[in-house]
Amino acid sequence: MGVFFGTDGIRGKVNSDLTFDLAYKCGNALGASVSKPTILIGQDTRVSGSLLTMAFAGGAMNAGAKIIDVGICPTACVAFLTREVGADFGVIISASHNPPEYNGIKIFDKNGLKLGDEKENALERKFVHSVTVTPNNIGSYIQRYNLVRKYQKHLMSCCKQLVGKKVVIDASNGASYKIAPEVFEKLGAKVIKLSCKRDGANINNQCGSLYPDEMSKVVVENNADFGFAFDGDSDRIIACDEKGNILDGDMLLFALAKYLKCQNKLKDNTVVGTRHTNIGIERELNRLGIELERTDIGDKYVLERMEQKGLNLGGEKSGHIIMLDYATTGDGVLSALQIATMSVELNKPFSELTKVKLCPQCNIDCKVKDKMRVINSERLTKKISQEEKFLPKGSRIMVRVSGTEKKIRIMVECEDEKLANESAKRIADVVFNIDHKEI
Repeated sequence: MGVFFGTDGIRGKVNSDLTFDLAYKCGNALGASVSKPTILIGQDTRVSGSLLTMAFAGGAMNAGAKIIDVGICPTACVAFLTREVGADFGVIISASHNPPEYNGIKIFDKNGLKLGDEKENALERKFVHSVTVTPNNIGSYIQRYNLVRKYQKHLMSCCKQLVGKKVVIDASNGASYKIAPEVFEKLGAKVIKLSCKRDGANINNQCGSLYPDEMSKVVVENNADFGFAFDGDSDRIIACDEKGNILDGDMLLFALAKYLKCQNKLKDNTVVGTRHTNIGIERELNRLGIELERTDIGDKYVLERMEQKGLNLGGEKSGHIIMLDYATTGDGVLSALQIATMSVELNKPFSELTKVKLCPQCNIDCKVKDKMRVINSERLTKKISQEEKFLPKGSRIMVRVSGTEKKIRIMVECEDEKLANESAKRIADVVFNIDHKEI
């Protein structure tokens, strides 16, 4: 990670961490990275979206770039349209699952792939010196909001008709507020909408993939077949079955891997997860003859491994599901459509497709003032070592910094749920004490 780029682009509180000036510099650096590039740009529904879009576009145009603004759309739409129109780069102005006061900048190359760490670091170094072309070479700006329809048609081409199915959709008042319900309705499903408004002031506010309980409740009350909750830019999905059981990315990855293997479509009978992926998922996949490759946390690392190994399915517990046969990045709406199609083709309720015994996991997120000071503390390292010795053989502990927030994330996995919870709590207490100790 660089100074500004984290695990998923640039992100922070608007007018504090992420300013107009920083967005301008990022746009200017990208616009100057190649000669007169075409940059396609979209945004989620956040109030600050237009401000940062104009800042980024202004910086890029001052370096000679042509800007194609496609308006409000999911992150996956930007990746898809970048390839579709032959743009040099794609940019989404979004802070994904973060609260409304946050925003961010994610960048894709001409192939619809997120920039790797080296390219992000090289771009960041250009922030120091702005580039200004001569008046006759200043770039241009056009709005092409109708291009989003191309993405909608692509989604519909990736799945079956869903006539007779009932689905609850929670779009988190974000980027898929319109397109997700429309696609399901056009495919014949009856849709019950939750938080499907263009309401950037309430994006991710007690709704969407981080808050799936209401979706689960509405599914049960309405005898729906599935529930799908997305985050602000719709690159994540959390689902629930017809019984209201909430299903995270691990569970969805398992169901899709099993489905693709049965169809002989799972490349090399291997799926990519992360260090966070539940050991119970790995055991059951192995029992079915499917290997699990693990990477660092972050969907771009999952994608890198998929490309390296020539694989077509990967994902994270958080809900990023990447299906390279259809998309080059996590796509919540696409994943939802594929899950619904799976249920239709197999003629089985969703609950029967996600049966797997998980190993108990306790996950705690600790808000801190200085995450790097905490994670590098000798006291924390010593505590983790003590807990590893205390827990039964086969248990796992993972403590890491969030790449997008001021948080330390703790995961303890153990067959004894009580022990997992107690161990995670003890580590969290040490994190708190380190963070609040005077330097």
